[in-house]
Amino acid sequence: QAPAWEPPVDVIETADAISVHVALPGAVAESVLVELQPGAITISARRLFPLGASENQRTRIHALEIPYGRFERRIGLPVQALFLVGRKLQDGCLTLTFSKNKEST
Repeated sequence: QAPAWEPPVDVIETADAISVHVALPGAVAESVLVELQPGAITISARRLFPLGASENQRTRIHALEIPYGRFERRIGLPVQALFLVGRKLQDGCLTLTFSKNKEST
């Protein structure tokens, strides 16, 4: 199934590491798949639509700005020179921490 949206990301590099921060409000941590590929990482999952009313009640949507459905984001990184050392989903933000392979930099 084709991705419906791409989450925004921040990529921050220091001398020893690269941090990738992905905005995933409402995503379940266990559903997020992180794949290391040659020259990139891919982050994907599905963000379900929260139905606040039961099926027997009429529901009126007044605004719908937060994206829902399957998402995927490919981020170009030299993954052959990186090691994933940290993964945390907290407060709607996925943070991936990669240490650098000193011999490849």
